[in-house]
Amino acid sequence: MTDIDKSIIEEVEDEIQPKTLKQKLWNITKTLLKFAVTTVLLYFVFRRVPFADVKYRMLHANYWWMLAALVCFFISMVISASRLSSFFKSINLRLDPKFNFRLYLLGLFYNFLLPGGIGGDGYKIYILNKTYKLPGRKVFFAILFDRLSGLWAIGLITVVLIFMIPQIDIHIGIPLGIFAVASAVYYFVAYKFFREYTRYFFAGHAKAVIVQGFQVLSIVFILLGQDFAGKFSPYLLSFLISALATIIPISIGGAGIRETVFTQLTKVFPMDSTLAVFLPGSFYVISLLVALLGIYYVIRPSRLQEGLPKGEIAEDDSNEKE
Repeated sequence: MTDIDKSIIEEVEDEIQPKTLKQKLWNITKTLLKFAVTTVLLYFVFRRVPFADVKYRMLHANYWWMLAALVCFFISMVISASRLSSFFKSINLRLDPKFNFRLYLLGLFYNFLLPGGIGGDGYKIYILNKTYKLPGRKVFFAILFDRLSGLWAIGLITVVLIFMIPQIDIHIGIPLGIFAVASAVYYFVAYKFFREYTRYFFAGHAKAVIVQGFQVLSIVFILLGQDFAGKFSPYLLSFLISALATIIPISIGGAGIRETVFTQLTKVFPMDSTLAVFLPGSFYVISLLVALLGIYYVIRPSRLQEGLPKGEIAEDDSNEKE
C-alpha cells in the first residue's frame, strides 16, 4: 500500500474511530460554523425578500407538481449511483447494484445531515477498502471523477441555457468554444495521467448529463407548481450557477448559498425575487427528504451489508501488491 493510500485510509479511520476531546470539539466547532454561515446567509436573503411571501408560495403550491419534482430528483439519485458505479468499474470494482445504491443513499445522508463528521465519500472509501482491500487512492479518484463528471454536465447545460437568455449579450461561439477546449483538455489530462479511469469515461459523463437533466426538470416542475408561465431559462441557469456555488462546503447542505446566489442573480436576470428564493428552498426540502432515506441504513446497518458478497474485483487488482 502506498503512502497516499495509507494517508487516505488513516484520515477516514480517524473520523470513524472514537475521538479525543480535541477532535470532538473541532467537529462541533465546524458544525456550528456551518450553521452560523447558513443562518447569516438566510438572514440577509430574508431581509430582501419577506419570508411571509415565500411561505405563501409554499402553502399554495400545487403539490402534485411538487411530487413530480421529488420523483425526478429521486430518479436523478438512482442514475447518479449508477454513474458512480461506472467509475468503480474502471478500477475493476463491480458492486451489486442494490448495495451500491444503499451505499449511495447512506453517503448522501452523511454529506447532507452530518456536516461535522465523516462525509459520505469518506465512508465509501472506508467500507470499500475494508471489504475489498482496494487501495484507498483508487476509490478516492473514482469518486473524484464521478464529481468532476457532474461539474462537466453542469457546464454543458449552462452553455445551452446561455444561448436561450437574451440578457447575456455574448456570442454563443465564445462559451461553446471555451467549453469545447476545456473538455478536450480535461479528457487529455484524464487519459494521460489517469488512464484507467477513462475506461467508462463517456458512459459516466453521459449519465452525468442525465442526472443534471432530471434535476433541472425538478426545477421546471417546481415552477409549474407555482402556475409559472414566464421564461424558464433564467431560473434554470441560476439554479445551475447556485449548484456550482455549493461545491465549497461552508453551509448545511448548501442551504443559504443557493438562496443567496439566486437573490443576487435577480439583479441580472428578469426573475421574481420571491420565486427566486422559493425555488432553492423547495429544492433543499426535496433533497432533504431523499437524503433522509439513508438514515435507515444507520439504524439497520445489517441491511446495508446485503449484497456485499456479490461485489467483484478483477484478479489483477485484488492481488495488487502493496
